[in-house]
Amino acid sequence: MDSSLPLIFTALMGLAMLIYVVLDGFDLGVGILLRGASDPDKDMMIASIGPFWDANETWLVLGVGLLLVAFPMAHGVILSSLYLPVAAMLIGLILRGVAFDFRAKAQAQRKPLWNSAFWAGSVLAAFSQGFMLGSYILGFRYDLVGLLFASFIGVALCAGYALLGAGWLLMKGRGELVQQAGRWGYRALWLTGFGIAAVSLVTPAISTRIFDKWFSLPQLYYLLPVPILTALLFLLAERALRRFGNGDGRRPWVPFAASVSIFILAFAGLAYSLFPYLVIDRITLWDAAAAPESLLIMLIGTAITLPVILGYTVYSYWVFWGRSEALSY
Repeated sequence: MDSSLPLIFTALMGLAMLIYVVLDGFDLGVGILLRGASDPDKDMMIASIGPFWDANETWLVLGVGLLLVAFPMAHGVILSSLYLPVAAMLIGLILRGVAFDFRAKAQAQRKPLWNSAFWAGSVLAAFSQGFMLGSYILGFRYDLVGLLFASFIGVALCAGYALLGAGWLLMKGRGELVQQAGRWGYRALWLTGFGIAAVSLVTPAISTRIFDKWFSLPQLYYLLPVPILTALLFLLAERALRRFGNGDGRRPWVPFAASVSIFILAFAGLAYSLFPYLVIDRITLWDAAAAPESLLIMLIGTAITLPVILGYTVYSYWVFWGRSEALSY
């Protein structure tokens, strides 16, 4: 049981971060897309994420909290190496929260200011998360190559979130916004693909251990369906988004479902590459784990907390499902 506790907490932490990326990803994406919408469409976009965006961030708190309490050594190494982008992400999230509330209460002439603040906070938070991922993959290199790669992944994650946001708007929006979301998603899809390809190529290139996990036989045959399925999902999303951009509104859930599936496959591939290390080729999950007695106590608390979070998340999406209406002030 002692040796399995770190595995359990790794799985729980990975699940929390994956759910965060998908759920907060689409509302960050809506914020990123806000700048290109008309004023009435801006209100509808905000209304589409209004019941969800704040609760979505709970999953980030849970994931980082599990890292802190279950793997304190890895938490110290990762967070100290990513201090500045983490601070930038928090500033972006705070700016989003303030702008979301103030735009609904500000006078008409100040509303564009808070719209811009919401957009800026969304971009800053998304870019910072991508920058952290790129830096983490390269082992926290801050030379020119490391900064360029991390910055590119930051831009690509902004595009990935915009893709999720566009898919969300296809299901929640109305009128011209739906067709516009199809065009936004189509443009974001390609940069998202380049970002996933960059991570997929660089990760095995920096570690012979990871390279062997993917390209040694017979593992190569077993893992080949992952890139093939990802490519098929990209083609499905591309066709659906192009169709929506041309005004065909059939099956509005397809682009969002395909985009979420792409993120899940990319996350699974990265998790397979990293396992069993929390810091690539430096710290394993067993090296970083807290004492078994502490993990057992925290597992009891997590077993109580996680179902509650899952329950109110599912309930809120069930209650507020359906297309959004424009806000009235």
